[in-house]
Amino acid sequence: MTSLGGAAWPEIGAAPLLVVPLGSVEQHGHHLPFATDTVVASAVAERAVATLEGALLAPALTYGASGEHEDFPGTVSLGTEALTALLVEYGRSACRWAGRVLVVNGHGGNLDALRAAGTVLGREGRDVAWFPCAAGEGDAHAGRTETSLMLHVEPGAVRPDRSVPGVTTPIGELLPRLRAEGVRAVSPTGVLGDPSGASADEGARLLDGLVDRLVAATRNWRVDGAGRLAG
Repeated sequence: MTSLGGAAWPEIGAAPLLVVPLGSVEQHGHHLPFATDTVVASAVAERAVATLEGALLAPALTYGASGEHEDFPGTVSLGTEALTALLVEYGRSACRWAGRVLVVNGHGGNLDALRAAGTVLGREGRDVAWFPCAAGEGDAHAGRTETSLMLHVEPGAVRPDRSVPGVTTPIGELLPRLRAEGVRAVSPTGVLGDPSGASADEGARLLDGLVDRLVAATRNWRVDGAGRLAG
């Protein structure tokens, strides 16, 4: 695996695929760290880079748009407008030497910024795409899915003895109130789901699935008008 952060400039190959993890600093209940989204996105990106020829792993972008979590102490949000500007300028700069730029996103609240930045960069003719680390199953936030992933990727950061269930209503039904009032108004624990039954084995299976989907999508490289990588 080649890491941009650990390389010197003569080691950078011609027009590499630059893979950039994007996360957040936001509450994840009583039992998961604020860096959960960044840790998961970084693990997925690192595994994919090890498989993809000519890929280069960039240092993670660790702050995102997490305004819906700001009622919980410790959350730090850049907001959608600032994150959009950051992603646009990142893409413009990196595309001066990278053949392609791929942002691996670990936080759903970043999606509006990714779509907006992807649209701008695409119109400018820059080969930039983003991919969501969505497991396609399980709960929405700090529940069994994310807890299992963290138990596999960074088990020492998980506090199972502190875990408590949250609201288990499907996320689609919660979204209007979440957007209007924030997560704390819906779930005082900050959890959208239930971490009960989480395991490192389940996390390994979930991570394998995410990496497989990312690698396949990257090899196909079909990007929609908002910059999302199909897969």
